[in-house]
Amino acid sequence: MENNENLKPLSFEIETEETLKPLSFEFKNEIKEDFVPIAKTISNDIKNKDSNFVFFFGTAESGKSVILSSMLYYLRSYAGVLRPKLGTPNSKEANVLLSDFFENIRLGVLPNRTTRDQVTRLDQVFEPNNKSKKVVPIDLTFLETSGENHNDIRRGGSYHSSIESFLNANIPLTFIIVTSYESAYKDDSLINEFLDELERKGKNLKSVNAILVVSKWDKSGRMDVESAEELDGFISDRLPMTSQRIDTYGLSKTYYTVGSVQNATGEERINLLNLSTAEVLAKWLYRSIIGYDLDYEGTFWERLKFSFTN
Repeated sequence: MENNENLKPLSFEIETEETLKPLSFEFKNEIKEDFVPIAKTISNDIKNKDSNFVFFFGTAESGKSVILSSMLYYLRSYAGVLRPKLGTPNSKEANVLLSDFFENIRLGVLPNRTTRDQVTRLDQVFEPNNKSKKVVPIDLTFLETSGENHNDIRRGGSYHSSIESFLNANIPLTFIIVTSYESAYKDDSLINEFLDELERKGKNLKSVNAILVVSKWDKSGRMDVESAEELDGFISDRLPMTSQRIDTYGLSKTYYTVGSVQNATGEERINLLNLSTAEVLAKWLYRSIIGYDLDYEGTFWERLKFSFTN
């Protein structure tokens, strides 16, 4: 056919200014104005949750560090072995704090104040010297915080993020709430604000593991209380709101003294160390977590075995 002469071969060449290019996976880093990138979330998740966490609450100079140091000293010196937990090495700050605790307490030197806006985490394993199979080793993680940080929650305020991360985490927490013999009346409102904060975080106070400790009981002129009624009367008189919470929710309470403390050179020092209340609090802590006393005598067969071995 004559028209065939006019036919041209099929071509993909298009004579235009915009020439087609092969498919490419190279993208230019062009961001459209209506596109907002999503930032990666910074995780505040607590690492190494497999432990029993012990959180101390108390204002500055309430005696938290003294209680912690003397209780750890009792556990290590009289109740068994207290050692760092393998796999969760303490930070440098934690190691320094522990060394200071154990070196200074027999010298009568009281602990230094804790750094603000920082949680010093002490991961320890306690192995009781009781041979009963019921009295098992226990992982304990003590959380040391500054007393100034606890004032942050007054009037609806919030904690520093370093503290919030522990209170918000799904971990087994025991609360040791500390107030001193001299300043208890000042702490009543704040203690209740702290308990309210725990409730807001979903912690049921009827089942929470907590104890109120009245420290510096030696300031009363005695190293002990004459009766349980004396301690109850003190708490009811100086801490009326806290007393109601304790009675309503069935929380524990005790008093505490590290011994005879004197201020002869402008610095308080221990001149007679008393570990009786450290023993009481340490035993309460163990029993509240494990369910057995540190000095549990054992089952019938264990007692029979012990009688032969001893």
